[in-house]
Amino acid sequence: MSMPWFFESIAAFLVVFLFFAFSLSVEGSVHRYSDVKFVSKGNAFVVHGGSEGIYAPTHNGNGSDAYIRFEKITFKRPKELSNFSSLPIHAVIFEVDDRETIGGSAYGGQRAVCCTADLAKLGVCKQGEIIHRQSTKNPGWPQVFGLSFGVDDQSSTLKSKTIQITKTGMYNLYFIHCDANLKELVVEGKSVWKNPSGYLPGRMAPLMNFFGFMALVFVILGVFWFSQYARFWKEVLPLQNCITLVITLGMFEVALWYFDYAEFNETGVRPTGTTFWAVTFGTVKRTVSRVIILMVCMGYGVVRPTLGGLTSKVAMLGGTFFLASEVLELVENVGAISDLSGKARLFFVLPVAFLDAFFILWIFTSLSSTLNKLQARRMLGKLDIYRKFTNALAVTVIVSVGWICYELSFKSSDVYNEQWQNAWIIPAFWQVLSFSLLCVICALWAPSQNSMRYAYSGDPSEEFDRDDTLTLIKPSPMPSKDVWSPAEVRPVQSGNGESNGDTEEDKTE
Repeated sequence: MSMPWFFESIAAFLVVFLFFAFSLSVEGSVHRYSDVKFVSKGNAFVVHGGSEGIYAPTHNGNGSDAYIRFEKITFKRPKELSNFSSLPIHAVIFEVDDRETIGGSAYGGQRAVCCTADLAKLGVCKQGEIIHRQSTKNPGWPQVFGLSFGVDDQSSTLKSKTIQITKTGMYNLYFIHCDANLKELVVEGKSVWKNPSGYLPGRMAPLMNFFGFMALVFVILGVFWFSQYARFWKEVLPLQNCITLVITLGMFEVALWYFDYAEFNETGVRPTGTTFWAVTFGTVKRTVSRVIILMVCMGYGVVRPTLGGLTSKVAMLGGTFFLASEVLELVENVGAISDLSGKARLFFVLPVAFLDAFFILWIFTSLSSTLNKLQARRMLGKLDIYRKFTNALAVTVIVSVGWICYELSFKSSDVYNEQWQNAWIIPAFWQVLSFSLLCVICALWAPSQNSMRYAYSGDPSEEFDRDDTLTLIKPSPMPSKDVWSPAEVRPVQSGNGESNGDTEEDKTE
């Protein structure tokens, strides 16, 4: 193994990354509708067409327009239900601050989207149409477009239209009708949403730059680690091979996430293949990281040669965590377009949370046991590095718990995604935290000429599976030891001539 091999790998990674970074041009997110059925919501029938954060153009000559465009939006009904003309079908676009302009209630009663008989009597709307009024904050909004079916019409198409966005906000599109006779009505076509900088939804847009930055810092970490690895490859520990694997997985993960967002920004279509591999590499990295930390806390490769009977249990926990995390991440990311916070089912979230808690409990239980035994055996060099590792883990767990509390508070208070411009910080923080812990581990266990000092040496006193009932602190020598007579020693000799008294205990120690 030579140093050029590692730098060639880093160089290849940089070339591929920079090629993608500069070759992808900027062009909105495409929401496709393929025979989507309307569902009953209150007294209306609704299809959610999309929700995205959109930034207003800067008009400084460097950016393009921001808009929402309808393309071939067609509503279809069965032939047997086409013998009548219908009430209007509406496409409604509104900014989240204007949500109260949609719907209303008569005499302070239950809020309705469709105009009721009581509201019609008050003259505020026409019965059978949706209730909406102009926003006082945003003149000209919400924007409502309607069409209807004629007698014997089986389909009706909304004219292609582009709605220019001039105010930064979270925009929502809904297709709504109030005609109970329009059973089995479906919509097909697409809407195109564009930010000034590209098709990437507003909440996701900062993540593209973030993962580009993370790819750069992973390269810097990789250069440091691989150079040390190449210099001292004869002194490399099994643990350091595992760290090399985690760094490599991390480099591929952040690069794939960057390419995923960059392609999404260019085409407006979420690339399923790239997203799948980004999710998979990330899940493998998190699984391997947890397993390695658990093995280190058990003393593997440092104070014990193997995990013994625990190997299968650790592998089973790691495999289960991988499967649960992979399913959760695929559900939340693959094909996700709308700018809504992740709402994966509780069924997928709970197993991952439970397994994470189990990992943490097992890690700190093992770490406590390892520290006690290192201290008892006076292995001061290894004890020092383990104490630093313990402090890093403790800080990571405390910060994680604090951030989880903040995340829960953020999501519970942001029901309508009004804080979409800050939502990217939540996933970005977890990436930064895990990278920070990886840097600490790399600093503690970096390959060096003294690496073997922290390896398992085969000394029986390091074997943690031995019976620990022997006295661990050797008593100070007694002057009478040198003047013992053979007669005093003879009664306690075994058959093979070795003493079994205090001298034997000294040897064992």
